[in-house]
Parts: sequence; C-alpha cells; structure tokens
Amino acid sequence: MNKILIVLLFTIIYNCNSSAQKQVEKSKLKITKTEAEWRQQLTELEYYVIREAGTERAFSSPLNNNYEEGLYVCKACETPLFKSEHKFNSGTGWPSFDREIKGNIAYTNGNTNSFYGVEEHCANCGGHLGHVFNDGPRDTTGKRHCINGVALKFIPKE
Repeated sequence: MNKILIVLLFTIIYNCNSSAQKQVEKSKLKITKTEAEWRQQLTELEYYVIREAGTERAFSSPLNNNYEEGLYVCKACETPLFKSEHKFNSGTGWPSFDREIKGNIAYTNGNTNSFYGVEEHCANCGGHLGHVFNDGPRDTTGKRHCINGVALKFIPKE
C-alpha cells in the first residue's frame, strides 16, 4: 500500500507542470543563451518573469500607462511584439494590446478557456511575455494580450 501511495504521489508531483511553465521548443528559437547568460543580461525581476514565467505585480509597470506612439519590443532580444496603436487600457494593471505583430509571438497552451489564458512567448528567444484572453475589445479583435511590462521595452516613434 505504501509503495502505491509513493508512486501515486511521485506521479502527481512529476505531472504538475502547468502549460504556463513549459517553454517554447528550443530548436525553433533564433536566439539561444545559457541561463547564466540570461541572468547576466536581465535584472532579477526580468529574469523571474521572462525566463521563469513569473508575473510582475499589477499596476507596477510604467508601461501600463504609456500611450506614446511607438513600438513595444521584447526586453530580452528586442524583437518587435506590439504596436502602440493596438494598446488599450484594460483596467487589469498590465499593458494590454488587442493584437500582436504576427509571427513574433509563440503560444504554448491550446486551452483558450483556461483561467490564465493562453501563454505567450517571444518567438525569437522564448521569453515569457504574459497571456492572451478572449475578453478584449469586441470592436476590434476581441483579444486581450495581457503582458508583463517588465518583459517589454518601449521604443518611441521618431
């Protein structure tokens, strides 16, 4: 009986990786670095969010209230991800966009009904960005890309 419980417990713990924790397939990434290289490049919070699929505190990013014209790029590799014209105030406390720049974001969870939405990653470096939900503006795409501001870098339009 004890052996069955141990095997059952091990199976549960081993299989508790949520799809939000799974990274984009590394063989498809254009930019690869060791975790030591990422730790050297990123701050502690950036590393936690981008490399460990963490979440920054709501309303903590200055990019949440940024409505200047420009481009939002991946903080880790500067891949263009979102245009400022597609940003909107969702009231959630994180920068939100109704559409992405096609081809630059990868998705790792096919369950669109998940409480956490579908996880989004930078398609070039695999960095965790946030999640996409189906509760965005109905007059555009109906999508809400809820993105950690710490995973973004804003480049103002010149």
